[in-house]
Amino acid sequence: MKKIILAAVMALGIFHLSAQNKMGYIDTQELISLMPETGKADSTLKEYQQSLAQQGQDMGKEADEKTDKFVKDSINMNASTKDIKRKEILELYQKAQNWQQTAQEMYNQKAQSLIIPIRAKAMEAIKAVAKENGYGYVFDVSTGSLLVMPPGDELLPLVKRKLGIVDKPATNPTTPVKRN
Repeated sequence: MKKIILAAVMALGIFHLSAQNKMGYIDTQELISLMPETGKADSTLKEYQQSLAQQGQDMGKEADEKTDKFVKDSINMNASTKDIKRKEILELYQKAQNWQQTAQEMYNQKAQSLIIPIRAKAMEAIKAVAKENGYGYVFDVSTGSLLVMPPGDELLPLVKRKLGIVDKPATNPTTPVKRN
């Protein structure tokens, strides 16, 4: 009887180990594109991008208007006032030209702030499904990365020992080196 119980316990242990070695895969990019939050984020980003583009157009329009005004009024201006106005107009044009890069950086930051929570929610769901269904490993086919895996051991120290690699003692750069 003890042998039967021992065999059953061992079989359950082997079954448990094999269940943890199940492998699955998912395309996280496809998953994220199907999430309702992604649609909301996309529409928010489109509105934000349009707003940034409008600001850039407004800057260019303001610079053009000031240029036209300067051309009309420059006849009545003294030299120092003309120089100041030219400098102001030049700065406006430079700001308008640099706006494209600034707007792109702002857009990227906004996109990241919107996508991070969506990715986190997707990862939580993937991990929960993997755990519920006994998957020990889940690969992301869109990036080729491993998303879920059981805890493992760091093998570097063992491999170093096997190869006879000995860690060098850390040198303290503040300690003077003795010279003969």
